[in-house]
Amino acid sequence: MFFFLLAAFCANAQEQIKISHGPYLQAMTDSSVSIIWTSNKPAIAWVELAPDDGTHFYQKERPKFFCASNGLKNIGTVHQVSLKNLLPNTRYRYRVYSQEVLKHEWVHVQYGDVAATAVYRAKLPIFTTPGKTGPFEFAVVNDIHERSNVLKQLIGQVDLTNTSFIVFNGDMVNASMSEEQVFGGFMDTAVSLFAREMPMYYVRGNHETRGPFAAKFPNYFQGIGGQLYYTFTRGNACFVMLDCGEDKPDSDLEYSGITDMDQYRTEQAAWLSEIVQSDAFKKAKYRIVIGHIPPARGWHGNEEITQKWLPILNKADIDVYIAGHEHRHRIQKPDSTMQFPLIVNSNNNIIKASISEKEARFRVFDSAGKVVDEWVVQ
Repeated sequence: MFFFLLAAFCANAQEQIKISHGPYLQAMTDSSVSIIWTSNKPAIAWVELAPDDGTHFYQKERPKFFCASNGLKNIGTVHQVSLKNLLPNTRYRYRVYSQEVLKHEWVHVQYGDVAATAVYRAKLPIFTTPGKTGPFEFAVVNDIHERSNVLKQLIGQVDLTNTSFIVFNGDMVNASMSEEQVFGGFMDTAVSLFAREMPMYYVRGNHETRGPFAAKFPNYFQGIGGQLYYTFTRGNACFVMLDCGEDKPDSDLEYSGITDMDQYRTEQAAWLSEIVQSDAFKKAKYRIVIGHIPPARGWHGNEEITQKWLPILNKADIDVYIAGHEHRHRIQKPDSTMQFPLIVNSNNNIIKASISEKEARFRVFDSAGKVVDEWVVQ
């Protein structure tokens, strides 16, 4: 046993540092974006950035942006670099680096090797900041529950060259247990398909809040402004992303006293009341709300959303609320109780939305690419 453990230790010690997952884009705005990736060993990390202007990446030294907090470079295996003061509607190339930290004693730091995205014979990832007026498209999937094959099949229907972003509307996992589960379950697939170059906005579902890894969610998936509920504009649309929390009471045995969702939804209600009065929201032609759990009568989470958020949304003249959670497709038309349309997306369907000055069209496709339903706002 001793020799087995010694051999395993030596093998790990001799393993070269590498980028184990990512990179991928989060929290993109007209002038900022976060780039996230992981390494197999503790490291400092940075991003080198260059405009996509036809020059070679190595034409000159590119600016470095470090993964740092409060003036100190972070040492870890999950790396987040926030790029700010970017130009709107501009294409950028980037490269990520992780340098192993072997030892940090007193004021002395011993560094190891560097791992980085390939550059010599590989095309560097490119992203384009928003800020462009005119029509755009986006897509929404939800309730994948670690079925990477289904995610690949659904995203495969999307024309990625003409799509601005993808929304993950919750329950991408069965429960939050580990980093490898998150990446193996869906995120490695997302990176390979689009997430290196196209932003993904992730709205938590109730399953993301369960398990010992749940509290780590913000380390991997960032909202805009430091919260998991946030708003952003794209073209002539304003998006409000809500974090619905768990679907059962906080006292339920399933949570072992670890949740405080009722207060969290109250906090969001206060924030939502301010957002719907903001200039960005009021001036938008289309107002789109996305949340995992629909405002409908039923379990505790539904009831909380109906009681705390629905009165605010009913007065806000929103155009559509996009939800998941129910593992079925349905479109509920506005009525006296809910004064806006509700699209509940199935766990096997994808919503492809086209937003223009003329209309906002939301088409629902099944896994075979057949149109299931659509809703049009004019």
